[in-house]
Amino acid sequence: MNADLAFQRSQIYGFLSLTVLYPQENWTEEAPLAEQISREIGNGKATLHLPPVTLPALQAAHRRGFGAAGSLCYETEYGLPHEFRQAQEMADICGFYRAFGFESGGPLHERPDHLAVELEFMHVLALKEAYALHEGNLEHAEVVIDAQRKFLEDHLGHWLSLFAQSLRLNATDESYPALSRFMEAFVEADARRLGAKIQPRRREEVQHTPFDPDFSCGSCALKEGLSSEISFG
Repeated sequence: MNADLAFQRSQIYGFLSLTVLYPQENWTEEAPLAEQISREIGNGKATLHLPPVTLPALQAAHRRGFGAAGSLCYETEYGLPHEFRQAQEMADICGFYRAFGFESGGPLHERPDHLAVELEFMHVLALKEAYALHEGNLEHAEVVIDAQRKFLEDHLGHWLSLFAQSLRLNATDESYPALSRFMEAFVEADARRLGAKIQPRRREEVQHTPFDPDFSCGSCALKEGLSSEISFG
């Protein structure tokens, strides 16, 4: 267990959680730092080489890749057979969040199974691990490490590869396909580091679950970002 490593991991998860939201700032400018941190923690396969891109161009790319006909950012939309099963999975995700006092507030009330929220949760857990190790509280560190392992096994690691494949199929520029490869490689390496046993689903085996029109989000992710600002750096 290493506090510096946990903090570096939290930085990358925080960065990734912002990249899947509609860009209010140009996240590609932080990509070299993310790649550098990834190399420093021994994950050289997670590369993020991007051509220069303006914020308006990045926003247009996000609209194409993540639009209504594009990639879905919600875990429970990936092939769960019934709305009841969706509710069970959502309850399990919320149980993880409540156990560690995690909630997203402010103007954006996004669904708990949104990719940005799940990535931010991993960011928070890694920060808690770093703080516990810095304080010498090994028992609490073990608790949050175990939570990260289980969350990757039960949720984030289970569907991230499907999301990444979907994004690569829908995106028309290089920024988001490159991001999807970096995200997939980083999370896979992090799962191995934590000893998480990931069983990713294959895209051809999954059909998106029909969306329940009565289940609305608080606001649109294309307009606003997560309220809790994550400092990257």
